[in-house]
Amino acid sequence: MKRKLAVLLTAATVFSAVLPTTCMAAENKADIPEGTTITFWHAMGGVNGEALDYLVNKFNEENEYGITVDSQYQGSYDDAINKLKSAQLGNMGADLVQVYDIGTRFMIDSGWVVPMQDLIDAAGFDTSDLEPNVLAYYTVDNKLYSMPFNSSTPILYYNKDMFEKAGIEEIPTSLEGILNISDQLMSQGGAGEAISIGIYGWFVEQWLCKQGLNFADKGNGREAAATAVEFDSNGGMLNILNEWNKLYEAGAAPNVGSDGGVDFTAGKAAMTLGSTASLKQYLEDVNGSFEIGTAYYPSVTDGDEGGVSIGGASLWALNNEDEVKEAAVWKFVEFLVSPESQAYWNSQTGYFPVNTKAQDEDVFKENIAKYPQFQTALDKAYRKVKNTIYIPGFRKGKAPRKIVEGMYGA
Repeated sequence: MKRKLAVLLTAATVFSAVLPTTCMAAENKADIPEGTTITFWHAMGGVNGEALDYLVNKFNEENEYGITVDSQYQGSYDDAINKLKSAQLGNMGADLVQVYDIGTRFMIDSGWVVPMQDLIDAAGFDTSDLEPNVLAYYTVDNKLYSMPFNSSTPILYYNKDMFEKAGIEEIPTSLEGILNISDQLMSQGGAGEAISIGIYGWFVEQWLCKQGLNFADKGNGREAAATAVEFDSNGGMLNILNEWNKLYEAGAAPNVGSDGGVDFTAGKAAMTLGSTASLKQYLEDVNGSFEIGTAYYPSVTDGDEGGVSIGGASLWALNNEDEVKEAAVWKFVEFLVSPESQAYWNSQTGYFPVNTKAQDEDVFKENIAKYPQFQTALDKAYRKVKNTIYIPGFRKGKAPRKIVEGMYGA
């Protein structure tokens, strides 16, 4: 573990920065002629992809402008950005693209986008019903650059049956606490492993947030492009490695590769870490073989009092120098963040609704009644509990996250 830490600290200073450019949207939107088609690139597969297809089809059938959205699945978020890199300004191949959280700094600096704020201002759209914590993540210099759509936070998933069998009533709130009950879960609860932790850089970022510490300088890349990491000097990464290694040495958290959810849904692990957006898929995978519980993302040690950062992705309008398509893009985005769409999206995925009025929709209320596990995500989104405090997120590009994952997977 010490050798791997050294590799991480050496490699993680590699950052690339590009000079920011500005892209202005047209001030006056043209009328939208019937038959206008816009291309939408996304990275939603599985049940999330099915839910997105439903929304796209609903918009295509019901919008009064005759707009058609050509929705194209690109594979991973990385695939979508790499495809953008091969395009040219004015002919990007897409009009709207879904980009993950850590692509924010890259997209802002790219010069490829029409800031969402420009479209909002042109339409006179009132953003007061949109969740302010999420809007803040994608806002720079008081300008919203992209529209939050599929927003999530990390949570702890646990096997309620195993906990009950082991006689454990309190859910651990830290890695330290997980270690304390690991023997009990494995010896009495029937667990093969106490927790399956996937090798995913996002989890490390969140543990730094839990400690109230930065990953990188320049305010985690929010003030400007980050130039160096801070986790090597602030002690945050060492704290994480120490507690994770204790779990590994105790046999409570073996190396399970990149996907910790596999052992959990198979009934082998008593706990796992994952996005709120994994909930619906986990429920389908388990198919009633055991009861899934959800709890707040664990801190590193019991004394940590920080919160978590927003994950997921947002929608970026691309500058194809076409006012008609820009106007059509806005109509589609407006539909996607409406209370009705967000209530449906939440019920089918586990991403929390970015529109606070979604909670008034019947589909939302019925889903919470049927699957109370969804409430954990909402508690974190709307800060209903003590110490669930949002920490400014990371705008550092994907390289540092990949470095973390490469170190753990070495």
